[in-house]
Order: sequence, then structure tokens, then C-alpha cells
Amino acid sequence: MQIETPPSEKPYEKPEGERRGLVIVNTGDGKGKSTAAFGLALRAHGRGKAVKIFQFMKVPSARFGEHRMFEQIGIPIEGLGDGFSWKSQDLERSAQLAREGWEKARAAILSGEHFLVVLDEITYPLIYGWLPLEGVLETLRTRPREVHVVLTGRRCPAEIIELADTVTEMQMIKHAFQGRHPRPARHRD
Repeated sequence: MQIETPPSEKPYEKPEGERRGLVIVNTGDGKGKSTAAFGLALRAHGRGKAVKIFQFMKVPSARFGEHRMFEQIGIPIEGLGDGFSWKSQDLERSAQLAREGWEKARAAILSGEHFLVVLDEITYPLIYGWLPLEGVLETLRTRPREVHVVLTGRRCPAEIIELADTVTEMQMIKHAFQGRHPRPARHRD
């Protein structure tokens, strides 16, 4: 590790003028895309802002940790799918659920009622051809000026990356499920 001197000046200038909602993309093969989006949702909610989370691949009855926590603190989260494709019994049904879910998400974005709308795992229905990319792009372009939108998922289409204000690519360096090594034996006294 190399020791660094802490910066003595602010590393960036905050833009002046009217603030506007951002389009933020968390993509890549690494972990943390949804977690980062949920962190933004928590920050916004903590400041009293209206937040809505749509999960395109989770079932409406999902009870993962984020669902339980968001329910407790009052952040609406809605599963729009029927699980990942390898779990689905009917891919046409999955596509139909994605289209119906997109209409809900689109309405939430365009209503202007939410400070932040999270479109978790939306890249999958896009890259599977279940949602028309142009409709998503049009919604992002024409959303009310103050609405922030976060999109997550692997292999985000280049057109969305081009339109976005901030794009983070999560890169996997190491993952616990790859090449598991046996844990060292514990020494007993």
C-alpha cells in the first residue's frame, strides 16, 4: 500500500444553477449494483423525499431483506417479475410481466410524484427483448425535470449509458462463490 497525502482542496466543483434530476446507471459484472441504488433510496427517504423501487426480476411476493426493511421504514418496493429466467416456467409470461411492470414504472416516473425512482434489474428485460428500448429512452428524456431515476443490471444498453448523467460499472475482482477454497482448520487449544 502506498501512503497518500490527504487532499487540501476540494477535488471537484459543484455545478451552479438549477438542480435537476439525474439518470444514474449501475451496471457491470460485479456485485453491488442494487445495493448502491438502495443506498440512494435510503438517503433520499432520510431527507423526506418520495421514493419508489421497482424490481423487474423479483416476484411480487418476494420477502428478501430489502423488502422487509423498506416495508418497515415506508419505502414502497414492488416486484414486477416471476424470477430470473432460469427459474421461470414460462418466458412469454415473464415478458408480459415485464411489459406490465414497465407501464407502472413509466407512470411513476412521469407522474413527478417521486423524487427518486429505482428500476432495479431493468437491463435484463431490455436485453432479452421483452421491453422496447426506445420507450425507456423516451421516458427518461421526457421525465419531469426534478425526477431522479436509477437503473441497475448487467450489460446496460449503450443508448442508456449515453443518455445517463452518471454511470458506474461494478467490476468483479474476486467473488466468494468462485473457486471456493476450504477454510483453514481452526486451531484448538
